[in-house]
This record gives sequence, structure tokens and C-alpha cells, in this order.
Amino acid sequence: MSTEEENRTPVSPVNGKEDAADSGEESRPVQEAVICLSSNEIKSRAVVKYSAAPPPATYALLQEKTDLKLPPANWLRESTQLGAAGTTVLGSSSKNKPFSSFGMAYDFIDSIGNDVDVVSDSENIKKLLKIPYSKSHVSMAVHRVGRTLLLDELDIQELFMRSSQTGDWTWLKEFYQRLVDQKWQRKKKSKEHWYQKAILSKFLYYSINGDGSAAPVPSDSDRPDEGEGGCGAEEFGPSWPATFSGTASDSEESATPKEEGVPVETQYALGHVASVPKEQNLPTLFDEGENSQGLRNDFARNILWTFEDIHMLVGSNMPIFGGGRYPAVSLRLRDNNKPINILTGIDYWLDNLMCNVPELVMCFHVNGIVQKYEMIKTEDIPDLENSTFSTRVVKDIAQNILSFLKSNCTKEGHTYWLFKASGSDIVKLYDLTTLCEEAAEEKCQNPFTLPVAVLLYKVASNMMMKKSQNRKHYGTIRTLLLNCIKLLDQERHPQIIASAHYMLSELFQLDDTPDEAGGDSLRGGGSEDSYSEEEEEEEEEELPEDSDENGSYSTGSDPPDDSKAIAVIKSVGELSVPEKYKSTHQIRPSCAFPVSHDKEERCRHVLSCVLKGLKAVDGSIKKESDLPAADPNTPIPLKYEEGSPSAAPGVVEKEIAPLLDRVGPGQEAFKHPTRSGMIPGSWQHRMKLQLFLKASKAYYVLSDAATNLLKYGRALRYIKLALQCHDAYCSVSTSLHPEVLLFHSQCLSLCGDIQLMLAQNASNRAAYLEEYSYQTKEDQEILHSLHRECSCQAFNLVTDLAMDPEYQLFVSCKCYEAGYELLTSDDLRKHGSEQLRQLQKRLGNIRNEMGVFYMNQAAAMQTEKEAKRSVSVAEQEMWKKSFSCFEKGMKDFEAIGDETNTALLLCNTGRLMRICAQAHCAVSADLSRGEFSPEEALYYNKAIDYYLRAMKCLGTRERHTAVWDSVNWELSTTYFTLATLQQDYAPLSRKAQEQIEREVTDAMMKSLKYCDLQTESARQPLYQYRAATIHHRLASMYHSCFRNQVGDEQLRKQHRSLAELHYSKAVRLFLSLKDTPCELLRAQLERVAFAEFHMSGQSSNAAKLKTLSGALEIMTETRHAFQLIHKELLEEQREAESPDATEQSGPPDSAASSGLNTQEVLKLVGVFEPSISFLLLHLVKLMTASKRKPSVKEEEAVKTYKQVYSRLLRADKTAPLLHRVALFLELLDQLAVLVDNSDNRPSS
Repeated sequence: MSTEEENRTPVSPVNGKEDAADSGEESRPVQEAVICLSSNEIKSRAVVKYSAAPPPATYALLQEKTDLKLPPANWLRESTQLGAAGTTVLGSSSKNKPFSSFGMAYDFIDSIGNDVDVVSDSENIKKLLKIPYSKSHVSMAVHRVGRTLLLDELDIQELFMRSSQTGDWTWLKEFYQRLVDQKWQRKKKSKEHWYQKAILSKFLYYSINGDGSAAPVPSDSDRPDEGEGGCGAEEFGPSWPATFSGTASDSEESATPKEEGVPVETQYALGHVASVPKEQNLPTLFDEGENSQGLRNDFARNILWTFEDIHMLVGSNMPIFGGGRYPAVSLRLRDNNKPINILTGIDYWLDNLMCNVPELVMCFHVNGIVQKYEMIKTEDIPDLENSTFSTRVVKDIAQNILSFLKSNCTKEGHTYWLFKASGSDIVKLYDLTTLCEEAAEEKCQNPFTLPVAVLLYKVASNMMMKKSQNRKHYGTIRTLLLNCIKLLDQERHPQIIASAHYMLSELFQLDDTPDEAGGDSLRGGGSEDSYSEEEEEEEEEELPEDSDENGSYSTGSDPPDDSKAIAVIKSVGELSVPEKYKSTHQIRPSCAFPVSHDKEERCRHVLSCVLKGLKAVDGSIKKESDLPAADPNTPIPLKYEEGSPSAAPGVVEKEIAPLLDRVGPGQEAFKHPTRSGMIPGSWQHRMKLQLFLKASKAYYVLSDAATNLLKYGRALRYIKLALQCHDAYCSVSTSLHPEVLLFHSQCLSLCGDIQLMLAQNASNRAAYLEEYSYQTKEDQEILHSLHRECSCQAFNLVTDLAMDPEYQLFVSCKCYEAGYELLTSDDLRKHGSEQLRQLQKRLGNIRNEMGVFYMNQAAAMQTEKEAKRSVSVAEQEMWKKSFSCFEKGMKDFEAIGDETNTALLLCNTGRLMRICAQAHCAVSADLSRGEFSPEEALYYNKAIDYYLRAMKCLGTRERHTAVWDSVNWELSTTYFTLATLQQDYAPLSRKAQEQIEREVTDAMMKSLKYCDLQTESARQPLYQYRAATIHHRLASMYHSCFRNQVGDEQLRKQHRSLAELHYSKAVRLFLSLKDTPCELLRAQLERVAFAEFHMSGQSSNAAKLKTLSGALEIMTETRHAFQLIHKELLEEQREAESPDATEQSGPPDSAASSGLNTQEVLKLVGVFEPSISFLLLHLVKLMTASKRKPSVKEEEAVKTYKQVYSRLLRADKTAPLLHRVALFLELLDQLAVLVDNSDNRPSS
């Protein structure tokens, strides 16, 4: 119905079943009527949620004197206006009585548990509200779901008739006869009852026929008997179904819900998983007879009726007609000789309020002869003569009854019995579930058990469907499902139990830790009026012995007959007292969801639920004779491999290929039962798929968590179980959805990660093996369930704990490759772009790891081989493997645009080239190092090419500082090594000296170019030392060239200036380092030697004197180096003399303890002494040989030179090094004074 239509006819029911789906509670306008009676306003609002009746048609006014005893021509024929014959026509809704509220609850599951207080037939509502006015008996079954109460008529007479036939309710019959009605017997309806029903039926048919014509019928004397037989059978025949019986037709009809706003295919039938497509979701529940209890919603209309603050979902069959000034009226037939009493008035008033009908048309008759019509407004009904009643009192009665029931019907899943005997003022409430459990006999099944369990399940599944808000309801959902499972027998209802366990597993979030808000809502979450039995018992103990407030009375003060009642209303008159009963039942946190921030604990909850679900499914599969016998208490061994690595790669290759074939999406549909006997497409098949997938995900999360904790043995065990679950899933699945394949690639990726970590942490293998071998009883039982479907061997080789690192790296790589092939398949190309990028990055990484592994193996072989041996085949094989891995890794990183990692692999390839160069080192016959070979030069140049490519790949240092610095250092090192080897082992047999010098200079300058002296970093001192060494080596080379060059004076001059330049730079850099005294001293001594050689070529004394004076000045600068040496030697002496030194084993090693090479110092001292003696001697000679008279300062200088020279000659060459260094410092200080004075001479 459109909005305009509903606004135009605000009180008309919804047209037909098709429109019912559109009349959603949230999206449709509300039909509301506020009725004022005697200045007391009663708020009533009715929203038609569903209607099977057509729009109201105008009723026919019967002519006066029409004889209603004669049947009309259309009598008892099916009428769309009146509904099915025998239901609304005769005013009977007997078919709906036993479980009518459940039929409505199933159809409007959204309202159950939260929004609605009561679900019931309108007849039951009227009967309850008339309790204080009526002497008739009341017998109703009450069930609780959240804050909702379901009320159904519990027809004791029908129940006991059934008991006498089947024996099902014998215990209740005996209890009833013992405590309530000791002389129970079947009460038959009177002929007058059937006569009144018959003329009402004929009246309604006349009212829709309109022509007033009668049809030939049997004699009037036959009609009551026929009516009695027919109607009696109708009322009591089919109303109570057999306990746990069913037909296919019932289940088919009940499988099509009328629920609004939720498509059938998305209902949470057997568990909805967001990660699984609709076609893999399990179908609507109870497709095999589980729901065959006749639980259909057969009411003509379902109405959401709000009476004051009470929200009720009501089923009504009252015929509604159009006509008069109002679009809807109800039609009633009354005997003119009998006045309307208060019970009838309340009946008419409540019917009109529930159906939102504004007027009542009353037809009066005398002995079946129509007399007159009278129209009464609904708001005037309470003021009719002889039937006056207070609407406020009716409202108080409703509120008191609801409070009484809510306070005492506290346990979800229990069946309560509200009973008032005929003529009695006492209303009692019994817990039939408890009484049933106490009954000694076996056959005491409660027929409400299955409908209640199904309803609890449906409410829970409906709440699970609401993804946006279900987190805060997890506590409620869990309580509903646990109560559902508690009610059912696993052998009879495995499907519901398995599905409930699966939904319980879905409640535990595996992908993230609950946030604070979510955690709070889960801890405090839960439906109102729903809590655990333990707290219920505590609350019952805490209640006062006599409480008028909540309507509960202690059994001690009651008569013995009331000992079984859990609550009693001692007088129906109490119900009319405003707020006599108040609901004391508060929201309790006991149904709060067990929140855990520990992933392992959450996964264990999930696996526990999965195991129970699998047991339920396995128990329902009959064909078990073909299965191998297995003891669930016997652990299934998890093997680990110590096999030869040479054979392993081929085995894994063979395994990986079929592995990829089997997980591909293009599998043929299964036509035969699975290994365990499951039929593809059955509920067991679909449920096992979901449970296997859930278990696989739980084990995956456990494995991931163990990996983060560095527990790699445990992680490998869990990922093995995850892949075994997936293997079982593949073995029973007819096709694999992309999201399942995506998850599978994640499992393979994690398995690769774990194998890589195991390879890198070989030292902890014993601990990992112990973790890997451990198994819980739960894991064993899940494995046995998996083995019912397949051998679970498909992934054994990739998940075994091997002892060989190479094999582990190989397996890791194969796992990544298999995952990559999955992600690049046609089915997943569009789904896992980010995952593909991550996996390709992992592939690049593992290939780098393998390349490094083989490179290190080659380096180890190189160090172990004999000096004279050439490059072995094994070494070359390692180089090839390493190079191949690096190349593949580079392609992986280039494919995803990862320049940083590409640069790192280029850097590693450069290192491999350097190892190859070192292997080609030439060895002479006497085992000494030979000339620098062409192969070495080739590989060093290749290394330089790779480093330059790495630099180009990075572009700038800002891209990635650490990687840039690393590549820069390696490049500088390679150039430096190339230059050093060419300089130290010059290939003079192949190249000219000048060419070698040019190449050395070129390589040294390039190395110097990449020495980053400005940037402050950990490598800065190393760069400074290298730069100083380069300058020193270049200076030495030019020094050598200067010495050996003959003829070309211009070239000699150039070499001399270059040597001086580089010596000065080297000294400056060594001075800045402060920890390289030997290198500084050597450079200074070489400078002095260079000056001495230069002097030897000079002819004039003045030039020689100037050169020697400059050399002496350089010599005095060695004070800094000797000071550092003296400091180191003093520290060594202190350490040697300290008490701790005696505790050390062996003599102290100066080189190891302080970094000072004593032998090197002794060599340098051996050069220093003759060099300074030579300078002093020649200075004295030159200064005394001068013809001119020396100045005073010159005389002092000569005197000092002689003294120093004399002391050097007399010095003890065998004295301790410390003493000799101290003497040198003293003498250098004396000479330094002279040098300083000579420097200041121009200014004096």
C-alpha cells in the first residue's frame, strides 16, 4: 500500500500479503487513535503489520424479520472478506491456540526480545484483562524471550485428552488432578453454544451476500448436531501437534517468512559469514522437518498494538467491514432479550481498539429474527447500559498482569503456566519446565521445547544479521543461543545445535581486539530481563518472605496446594489496584559477553564452539561403517623432517603443483557422497564447510599471534592445523569462493613467514620442536573430525618442522610462490591487490634471504679451501644460486615500485661480485699473494656497477637515509679495495707503471668522492680514517714517483707538490681522529723522509738549511702522536699493576686491551731515532760551517741541537718503550721551543 492510500484510509488493514512486506515498522506512517472516555484519556495506537484480508467491503443491512436460522446461499463457502470458512466465520481461532504466538514471533522476529512486551492471540489478551470480572477459568502458557512474553492458550481439556491417547502429559494430568481439580472430566459444549455460533455464521454470510436469499439446506433439527460435530472436531482436532513430529508440507510453508525488510537469502539461517558469499551461505533453517510443528501465522491480521505503555503484537481474526461515515466498522449480533453485560462490553471495546475500528454496528434479533441495527462509537462502549466499566481499571489490570508475569517468568527457555480455576479468585503461576524435569517417568516431553528453542535461535540469528549494531548485543545473543542449546537434544536436533554453536563462534572477533567502547558495550551488554540461572536463584533467595510489591509470595504462608506454584495472586481484585504489582526484574550484566583482549583465549572459545558444532554434524551422519576407526584420545603425530636437503626441493615442487590445482576455483561439482557419507548440498555439508573455514581462521589467528610472540614452533603447529582445516574444506567443497582463496593465500604467506623465521633462528630449534609437538585434546578432536572427510596430508611438507635452514628457506619461498600464483589467478586478480603487493614484497625478501644464504655459503667455502686451490665447482654453483635469487628478488621489488629494497638487493649483488673477485685472487708458487688478476678487476668493476645502479635507484639520500648511507659506504669501500690491491699488487706484467698509477689515482679519488665527511653519523670516523688513508697512500705513491722519476723535471715538480699536498691532508685528518697515533706518526716520518730526499738533490747550503729546518719542524709535530702513544702505554701499565689484572688469565695483550699495536710502535720508533739524529747532525754541520758569524739565537739553537743529539746517542735502546717515548717527548718539547722562536722571528 502506498503512503497516500494509508493516509487516506488510516484505520484500514494492509491489503494482502504482498503489501505486508512493504508495511515496515520504521518506514511506514503510524495508524493511531487516541480515545477519550469519561474525561479519562486512554492512549491506544494500532499499526497493522500484516493483513491477509482484502480492503473492508460495505456490509449489507438485513431487512427486518430476516430469519437467521435459514442459511444463506453462500453459507460456509470460502470468502475473501471473512477468511477461511470455519475460522473467522465461526469466531474460532482454534488452529492457532497452542503455538499461535510463536507463528507471529517467527514472522516478526525483529520485534521479539526488545520492542514488544507481549505476543499473543487477541482472545488471550481479552481473557487476561477480564480476569477480575470473570469467573471462568484461565489457562495459559507463558514463555520469555528478552523482555518479550509469549502467551498461548494451554487448553487443559485438549491436553489431557491427548495425554490419555499418547501418555505424553501424564505427569501434568496427575499434578493437575492432585492440586487443582481432583475430579477432572471432559466438559462438552452445550447445544445452545453451537446454535449461537451457527446463527452468527449465517448472519455474517448474509451481511456479505446482500441478496437475502436462502439456500436449500437440511432441516433445522439436523444443523446443531452437524455444527456440534463439525465445529467440535475443528476446535479440538488438529490444534495439538504430535511431539517432535512433522510433515514436509508444513516445513515448506513455514520456510517462507513474512518478516519485513530482510531478504530470504540473507537470513542468518545456519550462520551468516561476511567473508563467504551468499551462494555458500546455508539455507533457511529447518528444511528437513525441524520446524514441522504447524507453527504458522494463520491470523487474518497481525497488529502492533500499544495500550498505554504496553507494546503488544496481537493476532486478530475479527471481520472488518466498511460503511457509514467511517471506513471501518465491526459487526455484532445480539439477542434482544439478553442485555449486554460487562464482559461482552469489554470484549467489543478491546476488539475495536486492537483493530483500530472506530464504530460498532449491532444487529439485534429475537429467536433468530432480525429486529433492528444500532451504531455505537468505540469510545461509547464503556458507558453502555448494564455494561459500564472503567477504562482506567482495564489499563491498571493490564499493567499489573504484565508486571506480575515479568517479575516471575524470568528464565528464557522455560515454560510457565498461568492458571485460574473456574470460579476461583486465586491466580497461580507454575514453572512447567522444572516440574517436567522433576517427573520420574521418561515420557515427560514438553511440546513447547522445540518451538521455544527455535524462537530463541531465530531471535539470535536476527540480531546477528544487524551488522551495524550487533556488537552491543553479543551478550544477549550468546545467552539466547546457550539457552537454545540447553533445551534441545543433540540426537534429535543436530542441525539447530550445530548452527547455534557456529553462531556462538561468530561472536568472537578474530580479526581485531575489541576497542574500549566496544568492550564496554559487550561487558554491560545484554537484553533487558535476561540473565543467568545462578543469579536468578540468588535473587529468589534475596526476595522478602512476603512481598505484596512484586506479587511473589513465600510458599510457607500458602496452603499446601500451592507448594508447586512459583507465584500467586491471592485475589483477582488486586489486579484492579493501580501499580499493585511492579516488575522487580532489572537488567543484569550476567549475560554480558565474555570479552577477552587475549587473542589466544578468543580463538580457543571459537575452536570450542566449532568442535561442538562438528560433533553435532558428525553425530547426524549415519554412514560411519566405512570410516577408519580412530581413538579421539590418541594424539595424531605432527612430523618433523631431518631428510637430506638435496632431495627436499623436488618433493616440495611436486607437492606444491597439485596443491595449486586443488585450490583452484574450477572444481567439478560433487555428485557422490563425501568420505564420511555426507550428501553435497545437505545441511551437514553446508555446516561443515562453515565450521571448517571458521576453525581454519581461528588457527590462522593463533599462528599469527604466536609468530608475534616469537614462538615459532607453536606458530608452525597452528598454521599446520589451519591448512589441514582448509584441506578438509577443499575436499568437501564443490567450488571455492574468491574470499576463501584470498584467505588461503594468507595462510600460505604466514606459513612462509614462519619457515623463514625458523631458518633465521636455528639456535632455538630444541624449544621450537617441543612447542611444535604439543597438542591439546581439543585440537586432537578437531583433527579427528577433519580426518572423517580427508587425510589432511596435502600441506604436510610445507608445515613440517625441518632441521635444515636451506630447506626451510626453500619451503618458505615455495609457500610465497603458491600464494602469489593464487592471487594472480583470474578469479582473484581483482580482489587482492594490496595483498598481492605484500606477498610480492615477501617474495622479494625471501629471495634476498636465500641469495644471502648461498652467498655466505660461498664465502665460507672460500675461507676453508687451501690457498693454492682454484675456484671450485661448488663455489660457482653457490654464486649462480645466489645471483639467481637476487635477480628474481629485484624483479619482485621492481614490479611493485619498491626502489629502496631494489637498491638493497643491488647492494647485496655487489657484495656477491666482491666475493667472486676475492675467490679469483692469484697465488704465487711460494703461497704469497700474486699480482692483481684481470678476473678480480672484472668482478670488482661489476660490483661497482651494481652499487652505482643502487645509488641511481634511490635517487637522493632523503629517499631512505640508512640504505643510501650503506650503499655509499660499500661503493667507497669497493673503489678503495680496487685501488689498494692495484697499488699493493700491481699487475706490472700486464700494464705499464704509469697506467697503473693512473688507475690507482682514479679509483682512490672516486673512493674519496664517496667518503661523506660532513654528515654526522656512526660512519663519520670511518670515512675520516679512510680519507686520511687515501691521502696517505696517494702521497706515498707520488713520493715514490718523485724518487724514481728521472729526466722530466716538470713532472717531478708536479709529483713533489702533489705528495706534499696529500701528506698535509692526511696529517690533518689523522690529527682530527685522535685515536690513530701510529698512522699519524708514519705519515709524519714519511714527510720528513720526503724532505730529506729533496735536500739531497739541493746544492746550496742555504737551501739545504731551509729544507732541514722545515723537516725538523715536521718532526716536532710528531709530539701529538707520541702523546697519544704515551697515554695508551700508561693506561696499559696501570691496568697491569691493578689487582684485577692478576685475576686475568695470561699476560695482557696490549693490542687487544687498548687498540695500540706495540710492535708497530717499536718499528716506527726505530725509524724515528735515526731520522731525527740525521736531521740534528746535518743542521749542526750546516750551521757551524757558515762563514758568517752566527747570531745569539743560532748559537743557542746549535747548542740545543747538540744536547738533543747527544742525549739520543746516549739513550738506552733496551729501555722500556714507555721510558723511550717519554724521552722523545721531552726532547721534542725542547726542539719545539726553538721552532716556535724561529717562527716568531720576523715580528721580533
